[in-house]
Amino acid sequence: MLHVSIEERLHAARMEEIDQRVMDVALEATGGTHGALFFVDEAAGGLRLNFHVVNGACVRLPNLLLLPRRDGRPDGIAMQVAKTNAPHLCRDSERDEHYAPYFHPVRSIAAVPIPYQRRAMGVLSVASERVNAFDASHVERLREVAAAAAKFLRRAQLYRETAAPGRAILIKGLSPEWLEVERKIEAVSDTLAPVLIRGESGTGKELVAHALHYSSPRRRQPFVVVNIAAVPETLVESTLFGHVRGAFTGATATKRGEFEKAGGGTLFLDELGELTPSLQVKLLRAVETGEVSPLGSSAAPKRVDVRLIAATNRNLEEMMLRGAFREDLYYRLAVVTVTLPPLRTFKDNLAILVQVFTEQANARYGRAITSIDPAALDRLRAYDFPGNLRELRNVVDHAVVMARGGSIALADLPAAVRDAPAAPGPSREHAEMRRRWLQEHEPGYLRGLLHEADGDVRAAAKRAGLHAVTFYRLMRRYGIATPRRRRM
Repeated sequence: MLHVSIEERLHAARMEEIDQRVMDVALEATGGTHGALFFVDEAAGGLRLNFHVVNGACVRLPNLLLLPRRDGRPDGIAMQVAKTNAPHLCRDSERDEHYAPYFHPVRSIAAVPIPYQRRAMGVLSVASERVNAFDASHVERLREVAAAAAKFLRRAQLYRETAAPGRAILIKGLSPEWLEVERKIEAVSDTLAPVLIRGESGTGKELVAHALHYSSPRRRQPFVVVNIAAVPETLVESTLFGHVRGAFTGATATKRGEFEKAGGGTLFLDELGELTPSLQVKLLRAVETGEVSPLGSSAAPKRVDVRLIAATNRNLEEMMLRGAFREDLYYRLAVVTVTLPPLRTFKDNLAILVQVFTEQANARYGRAITSIDPAALDRLRAYDFPGNLRELRNVVDHAVVMARGGSIALADLPAAVRDAPAAPGPSREHAEMRRRWLQEHEPGYLRGLLHEADGDVRAAAKRAGLHAVTFYRLMRRYGIATPRRRRM
């Protein structure tokens, strides 16, 4: 149950608390009394340490950088783990060739890499002043913690590193749909493959584009956004490729295009489906050749090094059938497609999303709202949210501003939400019949799956077509203990 425990504990944690929460879980899982969380700094060639736990006391070490030694002495176990991307078990520090005391001398250490994009994004370590305090089982538990915590720690990194501190980068949630989005982000962001982000209006396409950029090797280079729908049609070409003085009426000075401004970084083309056929041709040429020509220029084209991310809420396949969108451009830009789920498909996460948006609204408007009344939350759950996450955020902003106490009440919600008819659902009679049937038959079904999978919860969840987190929740609902797996 360790994996689901850390998932649930980090799920609701504030970004500023995630590092500490991970360390708490690691110490509980291993019985360690000391611990540290390191992050790899590729540019500096070392490890950064924000805090170190000694006998339960957290010592804050803001952004301390540890570098490899040049005097021949050991670099330390954390540095060894980061370099090899492999766990390390130190049973007695006096006999370990890699041990080097960082701040407090210890005798036993277990350290594992924090995996992201098939390499170590950091190191999680626990320690004790006793010899032989850890064994292989402790290392395995620590690996489970690190693997489960990786996406949460990456979210926290993005939160700190983005050019707009405090801006949400990813949607906090455990829904299978959003976990799949994050899996794709991890897999593709360290490549230069073009990405097409698809989804309804308000589902968070620009958030995902930011996450792709800030998880990539280009994270310190420009991230340039062009919303094609927001640019007058006559100015789109000039906006993308630039123009020279006198190229058209009003062109009083030479202007660099957004392709050129994004050089070395990422160009995000939002509302791709609004691009006219003539400009699709010019965009295709820029994508294929890596060259752009400013409007009105007779000079040789300029080379640009740009990673392209595009987004749309339009049905591009249907547009291609009508001849409104070029197939060759589509296949150039849709090397990887990330489809974002609408809010109505993961309303189980609504309470967490409301909490996150409330904290952001508190910071923007100087409020101190700490909760939402059950009646108000029920009303939000019944609402369909055609505007998806963007609409939910606006609704929460309105409620936070209007709230007069420390909690959001039903009366604080916008009238359009309060008075909207509830989304259609099953009748009470049908819902009650379904609940009784599930209570009678579902526990046996779950136990049967666990038996067939020899107690492997993940394998059982896969057979049921469920995410492991959902399977664990059902087990707790029906009081099903995790069975011991048979040993061969």
